Amino acid sequence: MTPSLLVGGQSSVVTDPSAFAAMKPEWDDLYERCATSTPFQSHAWLTSWWQWYGGRSRLRVLLLRDQDRLVAGLPLMRTRRWGCRVLSPLGLGLSDYTDVLLDEAHRDGLARTAGEALLALPGWDVMDFPEAQPGAALETLHACWPGRRWLMEGSSCLYMPALPLEDQLAALGTRTAGKLRRGLYKIDKLDLQVHAVTPEQVPAAMEDLLRLHALQWAGRPINKEHLSPRFQAHLTRSATELIATGRAALTEFRVGERLVAADFCLIGADFAGGYLYGADPWLRTQVDTFAMVLQHGLRQAHARRLEKLSLLRGAEPHKAKWGARAIGNRRMIFGRTHRAGLYAALVRARIHAARTLKERLHPLSAKAGS
Repeated sequence: MTPSLLVGGQSSVVTDPSAFAAMKPEWDDLYERCATSTPFQSHAWLTSWWQWYGGRSRLRVLLLRDQDRLVAGLPLMRTRRWGCRVLSPLGLGLSDYTDVLLDEAHRDGLARTAGEALLALPGWDVMDFPEAQPGAALETLHACWPGRRWLMEGSSCLYMPALPLEDQLAALGTRTAGKLRRGLYKIDKLDLQVHAVTPEQVPAAMEDLLRLHALQWAGRPINKEHLSPRFQAHLTRSATELIATGRAALTEFRVGERLVAADFCLIGADFAGGYLYGADPWLRTQVDTFAMVLQHGLRQAHARRLEKLSLLRGAEPHKAKWGARAIGNRRMIFGRTHRAGLYAALVRARIHAARTLKERLHPLSAKAGS
């Protein structure tokens, strides 16, 4: 770490992965003091991701301390893209929410100090956070950033209030609600046995989940990363610790002795987020498997007294039909050198191209499904 004094505290940059790994106690303490933190900013998730996905990137974790207490943590890495030196968040690609940790008691001041520390950090042109949810700590940093900055659309995430699914159907209309209730009745008739996986059981249970996930998507387009050994290794390592600290849950569903489905859910301060599930193809012939997982997720979120269930990224029709509300993430880009303008223009062009392609394909997919 190379320390430098700033007004309001001391900044340092962690470049050694072993040093970041050793920070678990104070990082976890800061996590609890940040009102907007999600499991994607937890030490367990970030260090596991870095181990398996860091690759050739350079670790650049910016820290702010008030005397000896950690009050801000920006989990960053430096990469190269389009001729620019880019600071990106750890967890990139696998994290539905990207953010920084700022002690809530001093959020505004820490954001300004973090901005000064970042600008003083050499060797980068632009910082890019692709998935900032509304209210993220990153919003405060973006608002007070002294250089050029850009705000663009990110992914859409669907949310439902953390109430039993049966209680939410009335708002969907009589015909729709009746159809969905019949689906829930089939699930109840199946006499499912539900088991919460313990930390010690995670390695075998995660292997089963990913096996079921692959079977569920057999013959259909699937995210190939979900089939990779490193994805399994990352989920296994991070889930073991997250479940032990109450920040995740891994649930198995059985019919008799047969494992028919498994679901991995992340748990934040006010939400539960369904990250990944897998279901035996046989089960899909019996019931709506997504409805089964959704019903369980809402019950669990309600029992934990959380505000909402997040279906995380993606606004697929099978999610939206249950009345989930879409809220968009935002992509936040921070400029340091003149190259940042070109980088931001290229990002905007790619977003526009992706949106145009989606609009052109939508009528074709709708026609194919009719």
